[in-house]
Amino acid sequence: MESASDSAGDTARHRGTEPPGSPASPHLLGRVRLAVAAVFAVHGAVTGSFATRVPWIQDHAGISAGQLGLALAFPAIGASVAMPLAGRISHRFGVRTALRGLLALWTLSLVLPAFSPHLVALCGALFVYGATAGMADVAMNAVGVELEKRLDRSILSGLHGMWSVGALAGSAAGTVAAHAELDARAHLSAAAAVLTLLGLAACQGVLDLRGEPEEHPPPHFALPPKSALAIGAVGFCAVFAEGASLDWSAVYLRDAIGTSAGLAAASTTAFACTMAVARLVGDAVVDRFGPVRTVRAGGVCATAGGVLVVAAANPAMAMAGFALLGVGVAVVVPLAFAAAGRSGPAPSQAIAGVATITYASGLIAPSAMGSIADATSLTVSFGVVTALTLGLVLGAGVLRSAQPEPARRGAPQSAGAGAGTAADTGAAVADRP
Repeated sequence: MESASDSAGDTARHRGTEPPGSPASPHLLGRVRLAVAAVFAVHGAVTGSFATRVPWIQDHAGISAGQLGLALAFPAIGASVAMPLAGRISHRFGVRTALRGLLALWTLSLVLPAFSPHLVALCGALFVYGATAGMADVAMNAVGVELEKRLDRSILSGLHGMWSVGALAGSAAGTVAAHAELDARAHLSAAAAVLTLLGLAACQGVLDLRGEPEEHPPPHFALPPKSALAIGAVGFCAVFAEGASLDWSAVYLRDAIGTSAGLAAASTTAFACTMAVARLVGDAVVDRFGPVRTVRAGGVCATAGGVLVVAAANPAMAMAGFALLGVGVAVVVPLAFAAAGRSGPAPSQAIAGVATITYASGLIAPSAMGSIADATSLTVSFGVVTALTLGLVLGAGVLRSAQPEPARRGAPQSAGAGAGTAADTGAAVADRP
């Protein structure tokens, strides 16, 4: 596959780099988009594969449900700690090389939890698993943000949709392996090998972004600018609703509605499917209506879904509510990253700030829902989720920075127009399922 650097100017060609904002043919950028979509799908497939074997891993490590909950906090901790390092790695080696290495580390780390014989080992394995996930997340989203700017249209929603497709494919294969009672060490080792090869092949086609030689590497840590806080708050609301629905929808249908375990489990799959479909078609909606109106309409949809869940008197009503929640929050996180990348003079810091806030939301949501349910009820817990989705309606205006100026739409970018240099890959992460 021809690299993006092959179509850059003579100055870039002799350095083997791709300067931000350099021209490239629509055909070439289309091929790059397919490669980046494949990277997102591989990343999602790792998560889907792991999720299906958690019960086996718990039994193998001989730990209780409470200890498993503790261990499952370590991926988010590892990701939060390691994400800033990805910017420095990308600055040093270039984004394509960095992404190739980081994605390979992520796919290979899939085997570690299955070989963990006790709680301490499992916590360590999941810390590494999360750290590599977060760093690969940073690099692939940095490429996605830059490619979106060069295409001058929304693509991040579709890329995140491919992540969801990959997660569904990984979970489907894992379900088959679990049903066949296949040892998770064999299953996850095979999955890691296949996904590593697919990831390395996909990375060959992504943009090779590099900073100028005199450019300073991004800092290990920097406070996010104020512009990131409001954008991050919108992302927080969406990720909280997403995490709560994924982790608690089956429990809600079983305990609050009194449905069967099989139908309750199907509600989680249905929610994930609606999110994937909404993300895949979300780019067309964003290009037609803009990010502000899209998120505002999504907030109305999600709030209506939350009301249905809270008021549900039967499984069909609750499942319809969860479906509306999935559609409503699906495109919010991609648009939050796009808005952060276009806000202020330091896009890398803004994206890193939004990423940190959304990761915190994904970490907080499951335990917060459980705590509220223990103190009151699951119905009240989803009442809180509904209130947060209303925040999407009220706060959508802060994403206005993600909209290109109408007079500039379709205009060629100058050599310095992009913000996807290695120094600006400070951290953009995908939402966590």
